[in-house]
Amino acid sequence: MLAYIARRVLLMIPTILGIMLISFVLVQFAPGGPVERIIAQLQGQDAGTSSRISGGGGDFSGGGQAPGGAGAGDASSSRYRGAQGLDPQFIKQLEAQFGFDRPAHERFLKMLWDYARFDFGKSYFRDISVLELIKEKLPVSISLGLWMTLLSYAISIPLGIKKAVRDGSSFDIWTSAVVIVGYAIPGFLFAILLIVLFAGGSFWQIFPLRGLTSENWAFMPWHMQIADYFWHLVLPITAMALGAFATSTLLTKNSFLDEIRKQYVLTARMKGLSERQVLYGHVFRNAMLIVIAGFPGAFISAFFAGSLLIETIFSLDGLGLLSFESIVNRDYPVVFASLYIFSLLGLAVNLVSDLTYTWIDPRIDFETREA
Repeated sequence: MLAYIARRVLLMIPTILGIMLISFVLVQFAPGGPVERIIAQLQGQDAGTSSRISGGGGDFSGGGQAPGGAGAGDASSSRYRGAQGLDPQFIKQLEAQFGFDRPAHERFLKMLWDYARFDFGKSYFRDISVLELIKEKLPVSISLGLWMTLLSYAISIPLGIKKAVRDGSSFDIWTSAVVIVGYAIPGFLFAILLIVLFAGGSFWQIFPLRGLTSENWAFMPWHMQIADYFWHLVLPITAMALGAFATSTLLTKNSFLDEIRKQYVLTARMKGLSERQVLYGHVFRNAMLIVIAGFPGAFISAFFAGSLLIETIFSLDGLGLLSFESIVNRDYPVVFASLYIFSLLGLAVNLVSDLTYTWIDPRIDFETREA
């Protein structure tokens, strides 16, 4: 098993290199860039984002690090839209500040060397290091991703097992209808419905609409702090868990149905074992493998696309919103650092998932299968 783990860890290196290389190359062909955004602001053509840009300290310095950016390596002002009339020397200074005065391959190699040491530099447009910025947003994303995943699995696994045991019954039919309807409703639409009903929209004002905690959270007793924290999470977690809950419920049911119909289950019943012993002593171990396989994807996706709209609707400043705004504003250090960190996290979670297979079913041996 140690040899298998070592091979998987070594395979992470070319995987990360491939992800970063493809992303870096795509960015080179993307229109716009931080230099163009500053030029647009100076020309009064980018008023929509000027408040964000000027809020970062105003010096537009990227800390000498430039992981990506279209149009780098050419000091000519004609390369940038709207640069006519600006001093070419000023354009060169901007490129030097962002590091775009160097060839693309040098910037890519420098990015890899820095990222290998977890040195992510500073945000282009905010006066803060990228790592500190990610740490600042991390509590929101961890709260959403962790509790959404735990809630959906805690409900869907017992429900899926019960639906499999009572397949074809009235319970199975009406719960399937509820699950399918829940799967069909987009999470952001359900979030808006929750706001209208329970957050002061048109009916009741039971739950808060903004942030993870109340303004006086620091002055509350510890038990009230815990209650206030979960009170703020009720609506966003409910909206996010709807689709994941439906998917994992049907996955659990179908997995258990496949196992229940196999010959070893009939043999266990003929030996006189109770249904509970058959279900949890034999079927559970085999049926849960496919459910566990979906856990890494469900957990990681909650940090990105799954939480972006929810963070926006409920005014939660997390990594999903940070990544989106960084892409829009061409804040490449934040974009590439987020991609690098969560690619590593995704690969690590996949490895943990494989190791969990062997814990649930010791008969699985990945080293033997690879041999």
